[in-house]
Amino acid sequence: MAATTDTSLLSAEMKEEEEELYEQLLLQAAKEMQGTSVPPAQESKQIRPQPGFCVKAKTRSSEKIFINICKSDKIPPPPDLSEEDLVILLESEDPSGYRIPMSLGEPHAEVDNSGNGCTAYDIVINPTFYNKIHSNKLFMEFFMTIGFEGLENKYNLEMSREWRMLKNRKFLGSVVEQNIRTKSKPVIQELKSSTTPTESSAKPLVSEVESSCVEPDYTIVAEPADQHQHPSFLVAEISLPKVDSARSLLLDLGEDRIVLWARPDLYHLDIYIPYNVIPEESGSQFNTNTGVLTVTMPVQPA
Repeated sequence: MAATTDTSLLSAEMKEEEEELYEQLLLQAAKEMQGTSVPPAQESKQIRPQPGFCVKAKTRSSEKIFINICKSDKIPPPPDLSEEDLVILLESEDPSGYRIPMSLGEPHAEVDNSGNGCTAYDIVINPTFYNKIHSNKLFMEFFMTIGFEGLENKYNLEMSREWRMLKNRKFLGSVVEQNIRTKSKPVIQELKSSTTPTESSAKPLVSEVESSCVEPDYTIVAEPADQHQHPSFLVAEISLPKVDSARSLLLDLGEDRIVLWARPDLYHLDIYIPYNVIPEESGSQFNTNTGVLTVTMPVQPA
């Protein structure tokens, strides 16, 4: 496996020749947080989800609500997980490390079969993951728990965990388009040293691979490096020894995901990160001497 992530993800060990660059990136991100630079415009796009199935549930105050579980290929799938791995995850002390990308639509007023008014919510997930929960009871229960928590947090609800899937009903009401936020694309600054690189700085961090479009080696560290303290920044270092210029890099950064393409078909990286970050205030720099792309990401407050 190409990834070599620090076991605690909170290690602050840096090579001496990279410490200065690391400090510069932290200062740059701090300045952006203070408003000294203009963040890139937030991009969004509309999706029209496909109906899947409808769930009847209740709030703690016995108010009847309906949840439309929909699907769209514009929503990324979560990392693949077997049923055995899910059992281990659920038995662990912190199952929150597994994230399910989903879009939670605004509540809309509808009428149920009895002619009574009710409220419906739409949850959109990736079609592949939709098929998985539809065919596996354990994954279905896990997803519904996460979905309920998402609605509660977003709309300040208190929901009962009892629910029932409606037969022969894919959707309550009319399908409404949703606006989803796309990942911002930070501008990659290119660093070139005016001095002759030393032997250690010029040496690639990974050996070249003959095959095209491979996953590069990367590390993720956090600052401060304290396992018991919520970090202020995450720093990802991605080794790209075949890349000569930042112009060939395309970086998409989401709240919990990094996607990188190095053209033409050199590298592709698509990973989830351990904390939610602030894409609009993140910065990235590519060092042409070391072939390392460094992405500095302020972490959302706990």
